[in-house]
Amino acid sequence: MENSFEKVAMKVSFVSIVANIILSLFKFLAGMIAHSGAMISDSIHSASDVFSTLVVIVGIKMSGKKSDKEHPYGHERMECVAAIVLSTVLAVTGLGIGGSAAVKILSGGYENLKIPGVLALAAAIVSIAVKEGMYWYTRINAKKIDSGALMADAWHHRSDALSSVGALIGITGARLGFPILDAVASLCICFFIEKAAYDIFKDSIDKMVDKACDEELENEIKTCVLQQKGVLGVDLLRTRVFGNKIYVDIEIKADGNVTLREAHSTAERVHDAIEKNFIKVKHIMVHVNPV
Repeated sequence: MENSFEKVAMKVSFVSIVANIILSLFKFLAGMIAHSGAMISDSIHSASDVFSTLVVIVGIKMSGKKSDKEHPYGHERMECVAAIVLSTVLAVTGLGIGGSAAVKILSGGYENLKIPGVLALAAAIVSIAVKEGMYWYTRINAKKIDSGALMADAWHHRSDALSSVGALIGITGARLGFPILDAVASLCICFFIEKAAYDIFKDSIDKMVDKACDEELENEIKTCVLQQKGVLGVDLLRTRVFGNKIYVDIEIKADGNVTLREAHSTAERVHDAIEKNFIKVKHIMVHVNPV
């Protein structure tokens, strides 16, 4: 399972790096030839996504390390650290786009925008298609392996696609005589990016501060436990999210007149049942209370 997680993440990251390098070079050349400053800026944005993907690789590699003496519960939270770094970069990217747009609107700088060539329009359309495709490709795999860092990288692809949408609107507006459309579109894009950055940041923080699982999952665990032979009830159930894994502490009721060996067998059945039916659960502590 762990090997499969890392294998999928590395494959997606490799595809992401190759796509970003090719796309950033294409957009830079198109911007230079078509005299489009917006497209040149957009190419730099795509190039910066290579850095984001490298952060994902480092985070996932470190989170996949086995438990050791200093980290007996593993390193899963390192992926959360990577996701927090990426959400911060994403937020800064959004603020940069919004800030630049606000300055243009307030200063009237959009009036001095040069009219770019048709090649810049084509490059923007290609960029939107490629980056939106990369967003869905990365998002689907992130959900498949439940990776917060990979999901953050998916939103970097989406932010780049939105940035290209802004560039497309700006280039089209400039060619039609309405250059202010670029700044207005960029402000709207800024809000979308900031919302995505906040959601990724909040999800990562929740996973780092031992937030409990949702009530539905806890009820499913209780139902599973109560079906095991020898379990008379559940006194206490505590769950906590640890990176992309779940830790469970449970106290069950059992007949106080049975032998220690029988009580231990009941606890083992509970442990094995939870481990079998809930694949995200990494650690289970079972305490038996006699009744």
